[in-house]
Amino acid sequence: MKYTCVLLLAASVLSHLAAAQDHPQRYQVDVPSSVSFSTTHKDLQRLYDVGAKELLGNLTEFAPGFTVLVEGGGYDNAWLETQPMGGEMFAKQDIQVALNNQLAFILTQREDGRLPGMVIKGSKVKEKGWDKTGFPAAHIWRPEYGLVADFEMFQGYCFPDPAWRMYFWANKPKGYLQDLYQALKGHDDYLWSKRDSNNDGLLETWCVWDTGEDASTRLLERGMQDNWPYEHAPGSGHPEIPPAREGSVAPFQSMDVMAYSYSGRAVLAKVSAELGNGEAAKWRAAADEVRQRVIDKLWNPERHACFDRDRNGEVLDELIHNNLRCMWYGMFTQEMADEFIRYHLLNPDAFWTPIPLVSIAIHEPLFKSKPRNNWSGQPQGLTYQRAIGALENYGHVAEVTLLGEKLFPILIRNGFKFSQQLDPFNGKPSLSNSDGYGPMILAMQGYIARMHGIHIDVEKNHVWWSAISPSGEGFSYDQRWGEHQFSLAAKDGKFIATVNGTQVFEGDQEVRVVTDLQGLLISVVGISPKPQAVRLATTERTWTGRISPNEVKKFDQEGLTLVRDVPFDYPYQAPEN
Repeated sequence: MKYTCVLLLAASVLSHLAAAQDHPQRYQVDVPSSVSFSTTHKDLQRLYDVGAKELLGNLTEFAPGFTVLVEGGGYDNAWLETQPMGGEMFAKQDIQVALNNQLAFILTQREDGRLPGMVIKGSKVKEKGWDKTGFPAAHIWRPEYGLVADFEMFQGYCFPDPAWRMYFWANKPKGYLQDLYQALKGHDDYLWSKRDSNNDGLLETWCVWDTGEDASTRLLERGMQDNWPYEHAPGSGHPEIPPAREGSVAPFQSMDVMAYSYSGRAVLAKVSAELGNGEAAKWRAAADEVRQRVIDKLWNPERHACFDRDRNGEVLDELIHNNLRCMWYGMFTQEMADEFIRYHLLNPDAFWTPIPLVSIAIHEPLFKSKPRNNWSGQPQGLTYQRAIGALENYGHVAEVTLLGEKLFPILIRNGFKFSQQLDPFNGKPSLSNSDGYGPMILAMQGYIARMHGIHIDVEKNHVWWSAISPSGEGFSYDQRWGEHQFSLAAKDGKFIATVNGTQVFEGDQEVRVVTDLQGLLISVVGISPKPQAVRLATTERTWTGRISPNEVKKFDQEGLTLVRDVPFDYPYQAPEN
């Protein structure tokens, strides 16, 4: 009888999933979320309001009843480098849409495990005449979902961690987690079966759009093509592919593509632990192996950065922001991240230009400040967006504040326009896609949440209450997540935190407080670029002390105890070695 019940249950589950196959919104989410921000800083308020309105304009129905947040600013498809990440950041406002941004890629995965670099809404089939003329190379029509999957490039891989966090945002749907496991495993299998064409243990980028560095001089001037809708490496001489461009040294041994595998494997370890499938240790060891190969073959300890290599093994020796991307993926060790930030990220002669985060360090010959979607120099909205997680992964939270303090005035001065790029010297917006660009809007919202608001670490069930005063003005921030309502109010140097209408603590501004979902104090964090006095009080006691940038101190019976102290090397001073 026991086995009969199991079989009947399995048949019921399979029947339910089969019935859901024809609709991409496989998992219905009944977890409300909403966010609001109010401040007496009029320009900052307008910046937030304009961005929030324009972001809603980027909501697009990809298939009947299946709404996705697109990149915006003229881009109406969903790219793997932007929209899983952007969707998860939008979970603060709409969890179903955020989950759809992951499902669009999971459900259109190719049979060999490769995830599409881009997903196109089904209405474009007739609009572009593909129903009559046939689809371009590497495009696959998925009529059961009403979606088109594009496999002509990887287009980044900002997917594993956001997709993992959506499991928590959406109240832990186990079916989704099982789908995610298969998607991540399949893509990692594909990477190692195809993208190590010379079997040297380093994964390769085969075209410009694999890493999303459109028009980058470091790629184009070495003969790399924009896209590559083929399953054999450029320059391999295979009869099914075109000949390499003259002077081409592609493919490249790539820190980015290695980070794709590292991120996928690290998340597979977490997913395995949650599913209890016994594979967590295997995937953790596999991720560590990827990291060690990068350290051994791409990291230069004397230059404190990673560098790609060309087909011949020659180092591509220009210093690139892709190191920051590797930090977003979590592939660097703490020491590697500290060194890259100290030696390069905060260096005004490298990446810390008047408007920071150039794509190629400004002292490099291949640096070019070109507008119109060009990764040769100008700071990108996507880089500002990724920098938040990249720095937080390594405890460099005061540097996040520095970037927010740089970004807000420029966006305000630009007339509350959200462009794809910014001039690194004067902050003017790029000439194309000069407004409504989603990654820049989401970056702005992310910095506000980290400086003047609330961020939920859904994986740990922690709430970050951050109260840096915007030019001395007051503000309030409200975040709803399911049954939880979090509210922060700051005025006259003080701030108050409430959970579901009950005050849980109050204290002096210019710090971050971390609590659990009920408001129990866990730690205080130095997010200000300057040391701050700490005073925090609950109904039971008051804590006082001091905290420096990037310090974390826990609340205990003795008071505030230091638990983490990450370097803060700002303003930049040239290291002695």
